[in-house]
Amino acid sequence: MTGTAAGDAQDGGRYGEAVFRPEQAGEDERIDFGALAYDDVTMARLRALGAGPGWRCLDVGAGTGTVSRRLLEESGVTSVLAVDRDVRFLGARPVPGLDVLEADVTAPDFAPGQFQLVHARFVLMHLPERDRVIAALAELVTPGGVLVLSDAVDLTSDRTPGTPYTTVMRAMWQGLRATIGTDVSWVPAYPHLLRTAGLTSVAAEIHVPPLVPGSAISRFWADTWERSRAAMLATGLVDDAAVDAAVRYLDSDACAALSAGMLTVWGRKPGSRDVRWA
Repeated sequence: MTGTAAGDAQDGGRYGEAVFRPEQAGEDERIDFGALAYDDVTMARLRALGAGPGWRCLDVGAGTGTVSRRLLEESGVTSVLAVDRDVRFLGARPVPGLDVLEADVTAPDFAPGQFQLVHARFVLMHLPERDRVIAALAELVTPGGVLVLSDAVDLTSDRTPGTPYTTVMRAMWQGLRATIGTDVSWVPAYPHLLRTAGLTSVAAEIHVPPLVPGSAISRFWADTWERSRAAMLATGLVDDAAVDAAVRYLDSDACAALSAGMLTVWGRKPGSRDVRWA
């Protein structure tokens, strides 16, 4: 979940440099809070699509490697190539079958091989070259294999009741878009983009983890706001007091809001069906 690159934003920022720097204390813990909220859903989908023995997998923007390791240890895949623009967290947690590659997925020469599974979660939302990257990732899938993409969808709207949470979330999305180019507004177009890339059997699902005091997702958002606080304040939509109030709200019984959801879309590469599909 650290992302592999985050193309130039309005002021030249990049994911991992302007915000969410991997060298910042606790960044691996923040990523792991997100993994705790979403990994079980991700793994259930990957297993349903057939990920298992004999599969060679590519995990793009692998972050701390939780999905990569679970593919090896729980699904029994043959190998996983975990790719990130900064691999310090991946190298710290090696397991048999896990190969690590420090690379930028947006680079024109990114061509690590062919895989039965190509997976990217919370990566493309940070990339302005998303259409080209999706097409490039589809080319890395073997015939009969699957491309699985997950990204955030914002569930706040003009009709969402105003709470400390929704106020700060709106400021976060705006601040990240101005700073590093994050844009979740296009995420519902995933199914169309996978079809355009030549994939078939395209389908999608959404998961919204519950915001309850002390939950992994609540702790993830609190940490995320802290690390993106400067970008949020720059929007003029919030001040420090508003951010602090939102953190307290997350940890209170008064919290009644929808977390951002995770939209997952998958599609199969036409060709030999030597892999199992649900």
